[in-house]
Amino acid sequence: MNHPIEGMLGVSMEKIREMIDVDTVIGKPIAAQDGLTTVIPVSRVSFGFGSGGSDVPSKTEKEMFGGGAGAGVTIRPVAFLVIKAGDIELLQLNEGSKGMDKIFESAPDAISKVADLFKKSKKKH
Repeated sequence: MNHPIEGMLGVSMEKIREMIDVDTVIGKPIAAQDGLTTVIPVSRVSFGFGSGGSDVPSKTEKEMFGGGAGAGVTIRPVAFLVIKAGDIELLQLNEGSKGMDKIFESAPDAISKVADLFKKSKKKH
């Protein structure tokens, strides 16, 4: 017979697996309207979980257990792969940034770089 804490750990791990897959790290390709440019988002995924519990003393023969489990996931965009006419360019977000404020400060710069690529391709047509 498995101990109840094994079930809690198993459920936590399964829920993390449901939330995170390959498409979370390497995003789905986004095709530009020009048909020549594709942008692929790249993210860093961190996760952690913990659980604990205790067998509770009981005056009856029934086993008693009390416990809990929790998990957390952080998904952080780090770069974009831009593929155009067979060339691949990596647009990185500022790696030196710490904290969510820095991520949000960096994101508009990367987005504008990607938008500029789309504008350049439209002007050529």
